[in-house]
Amino acid sequence: MSRPMAIRTATTSHCIPEEPNPSPRSAAPSLTYSSSSSDEPEEPQPPRKRRASTRLISQNTADVQRLIGEPGTNLIERCCGGGCYMAVTKNDKLTLERVPLPDNDAYRALQLNVGLIPTTLSSIPELPAKTISLLPIKNDTPVPSSTDSVISVTSNSDSIDFTPHPATEAHEIDTKIHPPNFVQPHPPYNVYSARIFSARELTKPGAEKRTYHFDLDVTDYPEELGVDFKVGGAIGVSAPNEASTVDSLLDLLLIPRFQRDRKVLLKTEGGRWPTVWGDEQPRELITTRRELLTWCSDIQSYPPTKPLLRLLAEYATNPDEKKVLLYLCSAEGQGVFCDFRTGPHVTINQLLTAFPSSKPPLDHLLSQLQQLMPRFYSLSNDPHESCVPAAGCSRLIEIAVTVHESPNWTGPARTGVGSGFFERQAQAFIAAEARGETPDLRVPMFKGLMANPLAREFVSDGPMLLIGAGVGVAPFRGFVQRRLKNANCANKVWVLQGVRDSLLDELYSGEWGVHESEVKKVVQSRGGKGGEGGKKYVQDEVRAQADLVWWIVNSLDGRVFVCGSSQGMGEGVESALVEVAMKKGNLSKDEAREFWALKKEAGQYIAETW
Repeated sequence: MSRPMAIRTATTSHCIPEEPNPSPRSAAPSLTYSSSSSDEPEEPQPPRKRRASTRLISQNTADVQRLIGEPGTNLIERCCGGGCYMAVTKNDKLTLERVPLPDNDAYRALQLNVGLIPTTLSSIPELPAKTISLLPIKNDTPVPSSTDSVISVTSNSDSIDFTPHPATEAHEIDTKIHPPNFVQPHPPYNVYSARIFSARELTKPGAEKRTYHFDLDVTDYPEELGVDFKVGGAIGVSAPNEASTVDSLLDLLLIPRFQRDRKVLLKTEGGRWPTVWGDEQPRELITTRRELLTWCSDIQSYPPTKPLLRLLAEYATNPDEKKVLLYLCSAEGQGVFCDFRTGPHVTINQLLTAFPSSKPPLDHLLSQLQQLMPRFYSLSNDPHESCVPAAGCSRLIEIAVTVHESPNWTGPARTGVGSGFFERQAQAFIAAEARGETPDLRVPMFKGLMANPLAREFVSDGPMLLIGAGVGVAPFRGFVQRRLKNANCANKVWVLQGVRDSLLDELYSGEWGVHESEVKKVVQSRGGKGGEGGKKYVQDEVRAQADLVWWIVNSLDGRVFVCGSSQGMGEGVESALVEVAMKKGNLSKDEAREFWALKKEAGQYIAETW
């Protein structure tokens, strides 16, 4: 079934950047030759001793002493939330016992190195307070809440109008697909339900990480005090926990199915929960158990804490399970807890499966779970340039989402809360279109960071160098689109894009709206022409383009933007930029670092890493 295509309004195509004139009048360098884009043999380089993501922090005992301090207090402060097994006084007179450990796959996947356990444990924390209560409502009669509003059903029974309206209509929000209105990230405005206009996978089968592109229809987004979507800005997304994961948690807590969607009175003693950025105050709200676990509590993204383990121990009916949980909370078990907390994050579902006799009340458990926070995604287009030729010009914003995966004890990798939600929506959209259907799938979103560094420091004048790897290159696509719309043909823009394999991982190939070979260079860390010995990283290309980097950052209104993962790429690019300043500016390493620090203060060096 054919669908209307998104149209980008006309740009000044005659302003496609050209390489600078090599005449003496123009000192602007171009994207120069580098070994990453040629089969020519390269000059021998000294072997790289460490990856860019590593730093040498100690070489001798004096360095170690400097790090940990005389009594080791620095190390203790940094270890496992303020405690460390190195700080525990050893007592050779302890009586030890071997406790039978839980015999299930979930426990074995925790990889806890629990051996002999002392019969007497010390420094066990007090049972954490219950700050949340779930109370029944007489006759299950819904009680109106001042924070709730409703949505209306349009004349088309298959279509729902998700534009927020005052609470004067009769139809409630379907909280299976949209958060209740007390989940309010930017008062006094509610989360907006954006319809997915199109979705597709950007990466190819075989790519190490999957990345999806989304066009979201925001034509009817409510006006917000003059704040508009900006190139380089980011939207916030209130992504829910997966429905099957929520049901599994309710099963583990032995909550009957007839109670899961029944209205209850929620009372809190203070704080912002279950809102996002509301005032810190006690609250009384009408909600359901499913809503709280779906939209308000993060059940998979945080490492276990001692208060949480202490809570599980309190409600464990099996004495052996209780002993192991208390041991993890104790001073004697601090070493095992350190390894546990700093390892892969585990879900609350895995913990309850590993210790099956523990069935804490839901309200007490909610008191210890972290709040489910919005996820933020940079716009990958100029938000003023996309429209759909229907009913005038429907407005679209575009984002790219890379799926984050973590090990999972059940087998297949576990996806992140936000990226997993987007992947499920994309797959449902693609499958529906393959069946010839027009899907009505939604993304709960809001104008998030429209004054973040990328959006704030973008200027229409002056040369720009955009350095990104992976999905970090997505916001730069919008930069290029906006720059081409400017009629000043003297403006120039260059892109250095790092990928693993250009055949599988390159994002938006052929979609930059310009002759890409003139402004963009792709650097492959794997699968390059030179094989294993020929792989390059984007920071290597920064060094190769030293003339261009130095000219841009010293030009009037020149900008160097870096976007991507801080580990590896971010640290490597920062190191390469320091080397460029040392080479081209004849600076020492300390002077080069200070140079870039001053450029960052001046808004000419912008690094957005995570």
